Amino acid sequence: MRAIHGVRSLLAAAVLPLALVSTPTAHAAALPIQVPCGESALADAINTANAAGGGSLTLAALCTYTLTSAHSSGGAGHPAGLPNITTPISMTGFLTQITRAPGAPAFRIFEVDGPSQVPGANGRLSMTTVTVSGGDAGLGVGGGIANLGGTVTLNSSTVSGSKASYGGGIYTDGALTLTGSTVSGNTASVVGGGIFTNAGTVALTGSAVFGNTPTNCGALPPVSPAC
Repeated sequence: MRAIHGVRSLLAAAVLPLALVSTPTAHAAALPIQVPCGESALADAINTANAAGGGSLTLAALCTYTLTSAHSSGGAGHPAGLPNITTPISMTGFLTQITRAPGAPAFRIFEVDGPSQVPGANGRLSMTTVTVSGGDAGLGVGGGIANLGGTVTLNSSTVSGSKASYGGGIYTDGALTLTGSTVSGNTASVVGGGIFTNAGTVALTGSAVFGNTPTNCGALPPVSPAC
């Protein structure tokens, strides 16, 4: 700093534009992120987006991201296969799947953390044309997706073949919106095999919730089931 104070004002004025030019690099991670087909690549991309305050992830087309281990400690029951979503993150795929590997330890696929459950978090997950499957939250909630006070939006996506105590497919106590999406073939050991609504809002538009066990939808009174 002493050297800077010693230069002439003309030179200082020339340095300022250079500083302004360099600042956008600090926000580069918030730009769209291309995610190669691989477990580590997807986990790293989510961590990068969270650190940048949010991001837009373009997933590999026709790829199955197979998760072999948990990348998060989780917040309700078993851990999550991917890092917790704590910022606004969108994921767009094309016939893309995210699934837990057969024989892998039990873990849900996604946990989305919002401020009502995790102070300082602002988790908002939006997924388009992605299938989430094979999650296992054990005695926890939300085998496919556990929305803990955040916002989850699914467009033309599917949640299937997952299990938990409540909300085998999806558990939510935040805001959940499904458009042109499907929740099927999930299992809950208690209730809400497809979707369990603990609190918050659920909006289903052109979406199907079927073939879940023991019920397609469940809720904690006085909240009404989503279907």
